[in-house]
Amino acid sequence: MSTATIETSLSFGSYDWICTQAALVVCPLVGSSTSGGYGISPTCYARNVEIGTTLIFQPATSFLHITALGMVAVMILHIRAKYTAVGRKEIVTFFYLYFVVELLSIFLDSGIIPSSSNVYPWFAAIHLGLICATFWSLLWNGFVGFQLWEDGTPLSLWSLRLSCLGIFFVSGFIAIATFKGLASFSRSKPTALWIVEFIFNLACLIIYIVLQLILVIRTLDDRWPIGDILFGTAFFVIGQALLYGFSVTICDAVSHYIDGLFFSTLCTLFAVMMVYKYWDSITKEDLEFSVGSKQAVWEVKESLLRGDNDEDVLASTPGGYGAYGAQGHQTFNTQGYPPVPPLPQKGGYGGQGNQYGQY
Repeated sequence: MSTATIETSLSFGSYDWICTQAALVVCPLVGSSTSGGYGISPTCYARNVEIGTTLIFQPATSFLHITALGMVAVMILHIRAKYTAVGRKEIVTFFYLYFVVELLSIFLDSGIIPSSSNVYPWFAAIHLGLICATFWSLLWNGFVGFQLWEDGTPLSLWSLRLSCLGIFFVSGFIAIATFKGLASFSRSKPTALWIVEFIFNLACLIIYIVLQLILVIRTLDDRWPIGDILFGTAFFVIGQALLYGFSVTICDAVSHYIDGLFFSTLCTLFAVMMVYKYWDSITKEDLEFSVGSKQAVWEVKESLLRGDNDEDVLASTPGGYGAYGAQGHQTFNTQGYPPVPPLPQKGGYGGQGNQYGQY
C-alpha cells in the first residue's frame, strides 16, 4: 500500500488524508499509484490477533459488530411487535439494512476476506452500496410521519424497496468501477466515490434530522422526542470526530489495542438505537387491537378454572338457570358468565394508527 504521497488535511474528492487517519474498507483500493501498487495504510491501527491459522484484524471492533447484530435483532423484534404503529414496516427496512451492513463489516474489517483477495473489491462495493441504501432508507422514513402517502401499503413499501435497490446498484457500480478503473473512473482520482460515500450520505442524514425536528415541533405537544434526535445526532458526530480526528491519538495512547474505528462503530450503534428510541416515542399503538386478543385468552382460562364451582352454585340456587327463564339462557353461557364478545378485526394502517403520538 502507498504511504508516500500523503496530504496533511482533508481535501475534496481525495481519500489520501482520510485513509491515513482511519482504516476504512475502501482504503486498500484507492489512492495514488506508487511502485505499481494502490491503497493507503493508516498511520496507526489496532493490532491483530491470530486464531489458529487465521489472522484477525480489528478484533475489538469485530466483537462490537457482533454485539450490534444482537442489539439490532432485539430492536427489530420490538418493532415487529407493534402491529398498529405508524411506519412499522418502513422503519424496519432501515434496521434490516443496518443489520446486513454490520454483518458484512465483520468479514471486511476483520480481514476474514483479505484485502489482497480478488473478491475483496466486490464485497467492498456491496458494502458501500448497502451503506448508501441504509442512509436513503432513513431519509425515506423521515417523510413517513408527514403522511404524504399512506404507510404500510404496497405502494409505500415497494417504493421504498425499489428506491433502496436503485441506490444500492448505482453506488455499488460507482464503487466497483472506481476500484477496477472502468469507464472514466479511476482509483487514483475517486471523486465520484468520495461524493457518494460522504456527501450523499451526509445529505440524507441532515435532511432526516431537519424533517424530524419540524415534525415534532409542529405536530407534537410532547417535546421529549427532540432529545432522542439530539442524542442520536451527538453520538454520530462524536463517532465521526473520533474516527477521523483522534484515531491516531487513541491508537498510540492505548498501545494499538483499539483505534478510532472502534469508537466510531460504537457511537454509530448508539445513534441507531436513538433512531429506534425516537420512533418508539412518537408512535402509539391502539391497545384495543394490540392486546385485545391476549386479554380474551386469559379471561377464558380464568372462567374455565372457576367454571365447575360456579355452575354448581347456580344449579343449587333456587330456580337455578330456570329462574332466569329463556332470557337467562340467552344472556349467560354454561359457566354462568356472559358470553365473550367477538374480537374486533385488526385494523390496518389506514383505519387506525394513522397518527404519530398525539396527532
